[in-house]
Amino acid sequence: MGIVNVTPDSFFDGGKFLDVDAAVAHARKLVEQGADILDIGGESTRPGAEPVAENEELRRVIPVIEQLATKIKIPLSIDTMKPAVAHAALQAGASTVNDVAANRENDAMWKVVSEFHAGYICMDAPGKPTMQNNPVYADVVRAIGDFFQERLRRLIACGVAADQVVFDVGIGFGKTLEYNLQLLANLRSFTTLARPLLIGVSRKSFIGKLLGANLNERLPASLACASLAVGSGAHIIRTHDVVETVQAVRMTEAVLGRTKK
Repeated sequence: MGIVNVTPDSFFDGGKFLDVDAAVAHARKLVEQGADILDIGGESTRPGAEPVAENEELRRVIPVIEQLATKIKIPLSIDTMKPAVAHAALQAGASTVNDVAANRENDAMWKVVSEFHAGYICMDAPGKPTMQNNPVYADVVRAIGDFFQERLRRLIACGVAADQVVFDVGIGFGKTLEYNLQLLANLRSFTTLARPLLIGVSRKSFIGKLLGANLNERLPASLACASLAVGSGAHIIRTHDVVETVQAVRMTEAVLGRTKK
């Protein structure tokens, strides 16, 4: 999953693709590099990011989705917390909603997903997704597994079929360094839910905290996490660096394919 941030303030590439033409060109480049799906967002979810008004988010993402829907053949995902933005994006040609605020109790987003029979990425992010205030889990792996099961029941009650749902453990969202490492080490436990698993680790701050690496130095660790995730059963890797990640994933798959049964 290639990342297309149509934002001025995303932590890695904020401002580079705020212009519609620049965003579309970047997206098409990611497709050429091997992306199987594009995730398009108009609101940064980095820690401390300022909320974006609905009209502004629509202004940023809808023209990009409309253009890409006529130019490329791979699926488009809208990365948003707002039901109205999801609705407009699905009308414009997106087919999946990537929802980092899936912990909400209001079911408006899920009704939009049901209406369009869209894919839905359900991410664990306790509290506000842009905050990192002292998260506490007695058992982070069990707690998130329980959260996913509860969300799936709620989604089905709203008319979203289980086969529309992908789970994301929310690396870096309301998680300490230790929680992030525990989740990566125990990803296979989430495969018992029988739904695809998405992992987003690309250049995130927990890598810097562990290794003392700045943003431009985090690619090797991001690839290590991606390869480990694939080895543990992850199906989708969300990344800024498509060429390098495709190589790492293909090599991992080639080795795993030779494992003796």
